[in-house]
Amino acid sequence: MKSGTEMAIHKNIGYDIVTELVSEGSSVLDLGCGDGALLALLHEKKNIKGYGVEISEEGLSLCLEKGLYCYQADIDEGLTDYRDNSFDFVILNQTLQSTKRPAFIIREILRIGRKAIVSFPNFAHHPVRRQLSWSGKMPKSNAIPYEWYDTPNIHMITIKDFERYCHSNGYSIEKRLHFKVNREGKSCKVAFAPNYFAEYGMFMLSGFSS
Repeated sequence: MKSGTEMAIHKNIGYDIVTELVSEGSSVLDLGCGDGALLALLHEKKNIKGYGVEISEEGLSLCLEKGLYCYQADIDEGLTDYRDNSFDFVILNQTLQSTKRPAFIIREILRIGRKAIVSFPNFAHHPVRRQLSWSGKMPKSNAIPYEWYDTPNIHMITIKDFERYCHSNGYSIEKRLHFKVNREGKSCKVAFAPNYFAEYGMFMLSGFSS
C-alpha cells in the first residue's frame, strides 16, 4: 500500500495515540506497516507480540532490519491466512484510503482482531473544504499532500462517512480519538466538531454493537 515516499510523509502520524490504545503485552497485527516504526515503538513501549504486513519490498527490508516479523502481501487480496480472533489488536493506520476494497478489509480486520484501530486523513477538514470551494481544484494539505494524478488515496473518507458506515454495518465504535498534528509532530486530540477541525480520524472498533 505504501511506497517509500508515502512512508516518509506518513511517518509517526498518530503513533502516540495508537500507543495509548494498545494494551501491554497484547498481540498486534499492523497492516500496511511501512518501515515498521510503529511496530518497533509498540515493542518498546508496550512489550507487544507484533507482526506486520507490507506490500513494498523497501518496507519489508526495513522491517527485517529492525528485527521485526513482517511478510510481504497485498491486504486487498484478503487475510485468509489468519483465523478468527487471532490478534488482540489489528491496526490500519493511514492505509484504509489507499485500499481498493475498504469495506472488505474492515470486515476482515474485525474478523481476525478482537479490536481494530483505524485511522485515515479526514477529507472534510476545514482547509480542504475551503480549497475545493474557493479554487475549484483538488485540495492539498499536510494530510493530503499529493497532486490529483499521483495520489495513492483512491477513497476519500470523512469522519462522518466512517461513523455512518460503522453504524449501518453494526460495528461497535469503542473510542473516537480524532486529531490534528502540530509543528512538532505531536498528535493533538480534537473533541469539538472533529469532522470540521480534525486532520485525521481515528477509531477503535470491535465487531458488533449491542
